[in-house]
Formats: sequence, structure tokens, C-alpha cells
Amino acid sequence: MTPTDEPRPVLELAGARKSFGAVHALVDGRIALRSGEAHALVGENGAGKSTLVNILAGVHQPDGGTLTVGGEDVVFNGPAAAREAGVSIIYQEPTLFPDLTVAENIFMGRQPLRSGRRIDRARMDEEARSIFKRLGVALDPRRVARGLSVADQQLVEIAKALSLSAKVLVMDEPTAALTGVEVQRLFDVMTTLQNDGAAVMFISHRLEEVFASCQRVTVMRDGKFVSSARIEETDVDTIIHQMVGRDLDSLFPKTATTPGEPVLEVRHLGREGVFDDVSFTVRAGEIVALAGLVGAGRSEVARAIFGIDPRTQGEVVVDGKRLEPGRPLAAMAAGIGLVPEDRRQQGLVMDMGIDQNFALASLRKLRRGGIMRRSSEQRLAKVWAERLQVKFGRLRDPAATLSGGNQQKVVIGKWLAREPSLLIIDEPTRGIDVGTKSEVHRIIDSLVQGGMAVLMISSELPEVLGMADRVVVLHEGRVTGNFARDEADETTIMRAATGQHGRDAA
Repeated sequence: MTPTDEPRPVLELAGARKSFGAVHALVDGRIALRSGEAHALVGENGAGKSTLVNILAGVHQPDGGTLTVGGEDVVFNGPAAAREAGVSIIYQEPTLFPDLTVAENIFMGRQPLRSGRRIDRARMDEEARSIFKRLGVALDPRRVARGLSVADQQLVEIAKALSLSAKVLVMDEPTAALTGVEVQRLFDVMTTLQNDGAAVMFISHRLEEVFASCQRVTVMRDGKFVSSARIEETDVDTIIHQMVGRDLDSLFPKTATTPGEPVLEVRHLGREGVFDDVSFTVRAGEIVALAGLVGAGRSEVARAIFGIDPRTQGEVVVDGKRLEPGRPLAAMAAGIGLVPEDRRQQGLVMDMGIDQNFALASLRKLRRGGIMRRSSEQRLAKVWAERLQVKFGRLRDPAATLSGGNQQKVVIGKWLAREPSLLIIDEPTRGIDVGTKSEVHRIIDSLVQGGMAVLMISSELPEVLGMADRVVVLHEGRVTGNFARDEADETTIMRAATGQHGRDAA
């Protein structure tokens, strides 16, 4: 089929512009979505993807450009107008009513009624059950939404979209918090949707997912359309170059170092029912990666080292001194910094200024006579924002205004301002684009070159293999492998992560 033979788009956005004050968030937004096709939208954080999605959702109205649905020009004056036109958005973090059932969430405000305007619960449950059957998933319409996994919450949102007869489904980073099995189930659902004639727009930083699940990809950079191509007509290197506007010398810029003395010694650490007999060492000038499958206990070990979570056995030694359990302040005083997995909930105060977030871990150092001056926060923030190349409007702006990658840099900078000897960094590049990933990796590499010890937790094997000097693998809360850089490969680590490798002494 030649390009001229391709079916007319179900939805097409062309020349879209959107500014917020002096910030030009979208300069030339373009995308064409076709029935039965999964179309990926990729770009760095700040490329304009979220603004484009919000225009399709009716949250923002564009300052210019045209939006066409079914061959007719339309203007979405609000989310209700977008839904009526058949456009549904599936966000990364669904917002369900936790105390209502799955079926009630699907049909909220549109419940089928019996005589006397009473809700027909049996019919509502049956319609929800029929939608899940169509999607090929087993989910009980009568169960309460509270406690559903993120993956199941997303399925409820997809079911809601189908109940509205959506022709276009926009999935915004839907796999960020999913396990491998859940991701595959989502891809199966996407295939079902396409077979039923829906147009799917898929947004992801994981390019391997784009190539595995999509038929077309559109690239944006700096608020502008860059390219659109069928997936078989492009490759990962081309897309990365188009996204960042430059060649990445290396996504994993690891410099060889000679490790020094032990900074962190974890000896037979355990927490009943979570992890057991975990031992390893991290030396100055060394990156040690904690690898393993989701649920292996990696983050829990890090939280126990830092004192957030209790430990029931073992000890933690920092620079030759035993660390008191359950006391994060003692860990900080000993020279440990912790960049948590969830930067928005645990690493930042989103409504506070960027400068205040930079200063959060250094309040005692910045206080003068018990008083905290904003000027002190600003000076510290300016230094680290420049060092880490954070892109921001004003330092007083809330942290929520930053892209995900720049938020991660602020969390890292918050701890670097304390000059720690050990930095624990959990999922350093989760949810950020490839260009910023490279920048974060360079930051970590420069810290290690300067003699810092780094304990890195990552679910991305390429990141583990590309950045770590040593890899400690956990399986069901126990160490099943401890590998030097030249011993580690994907097969070896996966064997250990699935419990098939003989347990090595750490």
C-alpha cells in the first residue's frame, strides 16, 4: 500500500500551537491516527507530548492549528467534548473511585436504570463483564477498586473508554509502573483494540516497546513535529537522533576507575518476611548495582540501609562505623544520600519551589540563627541547577512545573549538596527520555570518578550492564549472584534473578 492509498485518519492534528505565558509548549504539533493502527508518539521530556495529549483530551485549547475527527474540523471546549467525539485518554496513573466497584467506575454517571430510575446493577455488571471478555482479561466487575494493581486500574479505564464507544484511545506512559507480564497483557489488549478498529496512540520512553507494539512512530522535539514513519522504515538509532537532535556518544558513559576503601558494608542484613542474609560491599569510586525482578526486595534493602524501614538482623557499616537501625538522620549524618524510586511522592515536595527542594536535605547547614532565608536556598539551588544543567523557568517555580528528567536532577542535586560519601539511587532513569538518561548516567559516572560510592538499583538490564562495576542479584529476598563487570551479561543475571544460578557469597 502506497502512502496515498492509506486510509484517511480517524483523527488528525496539524500545526497545533500552545503557549503558557512566555513558554511555547507546542510550536508545531502534528499527528494522524488511523483505524486499526497503534501509533507511537516519542520525544524527550519537554518535547510537547503532554501538551499535545491535553489538546486531544480537551483539557487545553490550542492557540492555533486544526483538529479533524472523522474528516470534520472540531474544537474540544472541554474533556466532555473530547469524549463525545470518541477520544479517550488512559493516563499513566489512573484515577478511579477506590470505594466503588469496577463496574460502577466504568459507568460512573451513565449507569443503566430500571423503572423508578433505580440503577440496574445486574445489567451494569453484565455489560462490564462483556467488555472484559472482549478484551480477553479476567476482572470481576463487582470487586471494589481499592487495592487493584496499576495494570488492572488501566484495564478499567480502557473498559470505560470502550463503554463510551471510543474510536481513539491515547495511552500516556501506560507501562511505566507495570511488570513484564503486565506489559505483555497490555500489548495483547492493544492488539484486540486495533482488531476491533480502534486507533491507538501510545506514548512511551521505552523504544523497545514502541518497536514491539506499534505500526507507526511520530517524533517530536522542542514542541515541534520532527518526523513520522512506519515502524519498518526506521530504527532505534534514527529515532534517538531525531529526538535529541544530536548523536549520543554513549548512553552508558562508564569510565574505568580503581575502587578504594569500603564505604558501605552490609552484613547478613534481614527483615523478616521481606529479605534475608543480604551481604555486599560498596567501595569508594565504585558503582554496585542491585539487580533482580520486581518483588525481589531490592528497594526494601536500600530503605533498610537508610533506616526508613526496620531490619530484624544484620548490620550496616559506613566508613568503618556501625550505623544505628531505623534512623535516617543517622544515615544522613554518616554520609548517605538516598534518591528514592518514586521521585514525585518520596523525593520532592511538588508544590514547593525548585530552590526549596534543592535545599531540603541541607536545612541545618543553611540556617543562620535558626532562620532560613530564601536567598540562601536560591544560592544553593543556582549552583546545583547549573552543575546538573536543570532546565527551568524560575527557581521559585514549583517542582511540579519541571519535566520528569529535571525533577530527577533536583532530587540528585538535593543530596549532592550534602557532599555524601555514598549515594543510593533507586531506578535512576525510570520514566525519563533517552537524552536525559544519558545526562543522568554522566552525572553518576562523574560522581564515581570523584571518589563517591554509588549503590544503584535498576530494573533495566542494559543500564545495570552499562554502568555497574559489580552486580549483586537478589531473588526472593536473598542474594543469588555477585558478579564483577566482566562476568556479568544478560543471561547470567537473569539466571540469578530467577533463582537458577547457585548462590554466591557476597
